[in-house]
Amino acid sequence: MDGNGRWAKQKGLIRAIGHENGTKSVRETVEAATELGIKNLTLYAFSTENWNRPKLEVDTLMKLLVSSLKKEIKTLQDNNIKLNAIGDLQSLPKKVYKELIEVIGKTETNTQMTLTLALSYGSRAEMVNAIKEISVKVKNNIISAENIDESIINEHLYTQNLPDVDLLIRTSGEQRISNFLLWQIAYAELYFTNSLWPDFTKQHLCDAIIEYQKRERRFGKTSEQIS
Repeated sequence: MDGNGRWAKQKGLIRAIGHENGTKSVRETVEAATELGIKNLTLYAFSTENWNRPKLEVDTLMKLLVSSLKKEIKTLQDNNIKLNAIGDLQSLPKKVYKELIEVIGKTETNTQMTLTLALSYGSRAEMVNAIKEISVKVKNNIISAENIDESIINEHLYTQNLPDVDLLIRTSGEQRISNFLLWQIAYAELYFTNSLWPDFTKQHLCDAIIEYQKRERRFGKTSEQIS
């Protein structure tokens, strides 16, 4: 969800206003995804690198996260949406972590869609963490090194209960992955839009899905094998 700051700058506003307007796009996108029958939606809300931003902006983002969680709990319940979170969640401020865990608990039995927030998330850190956990298990003879395969690695990632990514959308015209779900997007279709995140609407989501539906996903096979 990229472009909040640039959206605000274009309008002569402070960055915080851009982040606040970005929450409206979150709500519209989540509701649209539910209507479209999407079962899993992951939003890259705050990266490990984002901690390096000015303290005032980080504090604003954390406060916005808490207020959004409180405000959107009804929307999640009304739409039967289960909230999930991935990342180094323990690094979040205590108030943010507490509110996050409470909402996750309140929505854990919802079944229409799983909404995952990537918070204090970095894919490289995720893989380092997985390697450390697997290494300890190998050392303690819980896992044999010879038996390590993709399924073992998947079991030790933050996303262990989620499927691989089918479609990755990045807003604001930037065309890079920015340390997001590097393992999980191995065969994802990538879609880039020039729309800044606060301007992202249901129509933009539909446009991305229509483009996705036109693509041929071969997973290493030939077109003839797929057909």
